[in-house]
Amino acid sequence: MAEQPNIILIMCDQLRAFEVGCYGNAVIRTPNMDRLAAEGVRFETAITNFPVCMAARSVMLSGQYNRTCTGGVGNVNIPGANEGGNNMPEYPSAGRPHLPAQTVAELLRSGGYHTSVIGKWHIHSWPNDIGFDHWLIPRVHHAHTGQLFTENGGPEFSPPGFSVEYEAERVESFLRQPHDAPFFLFYSISPPHCPMSDAPEKYLSMYDPRSIPLRPNVDASKRLKDQDHWFKVYRWDYRYYNLHLPYTEDLPPEYDLRRCIADYYGLTTWVDDCLGRVLAALDDTGLAENTVIIFTSDHGDNLGSHGLVQKGGPNEESIRIPLIMRGPDACMRGKAARNDVVASLVDIAPTVLARSGISIPGHFHGQDLFSPRDEHAIVETGGGAGVRTLQHLYYVPFAEKRVLSGKPQSIFDMEHDPYQTHNLASEHDDMRSLDGILRQWDVRVPWMS
Repeated sequence: MAEQPNIILIMCDQLRAFEVGCYGNAVIRTPNMDRLAAEGVRFETAITNFPVCMAARSVMLSGQYNRTCTGGVGNVNIPGANEGGNNMPEYPSAGRPHLPAQTVAELLRSGGYHTSVIGKWHIHSWPNDIGFDHWLIPRVHHAHTGQLFTENGGPEFSPPGFSVEYEAERVESFLRQPHDAPFFLFYSISPPHCPMSDAPEKYLSMYDPRSIPLRPNVDASKRLKDQDHWFKVYRWDYRYYNLHLPYTEDLPPEYDLRRCIADYYGLTTWVDDCLGRVLAALDDTGLAENTVIIFTSDHGDNLGSHGLVQKGGPNEESIRIPLIMRGPDACMRGKAARNDVVASLVDIAPTVLARSGISIPGHFHGQDLFSPRDEHAIVETGGGAGVRTLQHLYYVPFAEKRVLSGKPQSIFDMEHDPYQTHNLASEHDDMRSLDGILRQWDVRVPWMS
């Protein structure tokens, strides 16, 4: 077998594809994502298989759909832990409550790789329990200053300055050190996920709110439901909704959706700068020639589309993500954008194994993105499941726990109605092929007991 390539999997948090230059946004500054796309391959239509943090990350590392690797859990919550009864544990649980089958990290380690994770984790099992030799992870709740970390399970510590910068420095140090074996590095970047105000001023002042383009399915003349609450969540995250710190209770004068999205743009450029540091380190060390680098996000963000915020539902703003790859294989070098498939997070693990010369196990649900494969992808939510093809998004809710309804809730023609303004659910008899794809998947893919 040829020399195994290094693998760097970079996942940021809550970045939708529409806010990336190489995906058509003319305002956002993402030169490093754009460079990676120009030198590698960009999947035009890529989706998350479950548009919530922990679920999406579990899917990606397990190579399985969320119903199988976590039992359908979105995020693990502690009932009654705050006023909303929706709080999360700060660290994973002991043992292996989720991801019971071998993960991509375990398979790579068995194949001779050193495995490491740096940055946001938010998976219910500890990294060492699912295949990582080394790990440096923060607490679950997002904070870009004053964040607490543990390295390999050691005592908590809080690095000075911004945690995002600290993680980037540790990634650079990792890449510049000698390596006596191929490595798999999972580098997880928290932005542009909130708290968006907890960021360097240069990013918060980088974009003029008046220049921010709004998607046609955003009605800026109407207030969002619970708008002030959600703007505070975007700005301060759990320091507002859980800790209720006094400084988080007031919004700046005239803070509106455009200002919120301008902050999101700024943090997206922060992510891009972190990616640039990785690319520079690979160039400087000569590792670029034999390294597969993958950049993606766990899910998107509604940012006011359809009057919605955050993520979680079966709509494009929530499920569409960037997915860009570059590697030594000819199929991953300087290719035009892939427009022939709907790629998804569940496909990343088998794609990585195929590049490493390691057999793809039978328990994986995804498919190598560079081999003959299905054109569609499946998306799960807490309320149902759907199928995304190049032409349509077809979604069926649960009639009861784990049982799909007999009729779809929504059908959208994504070619002619990309902003999902005309629901075709009343015409579902014409969509029997999509219904068949979804229900065959529902029978074939088991729930974790």
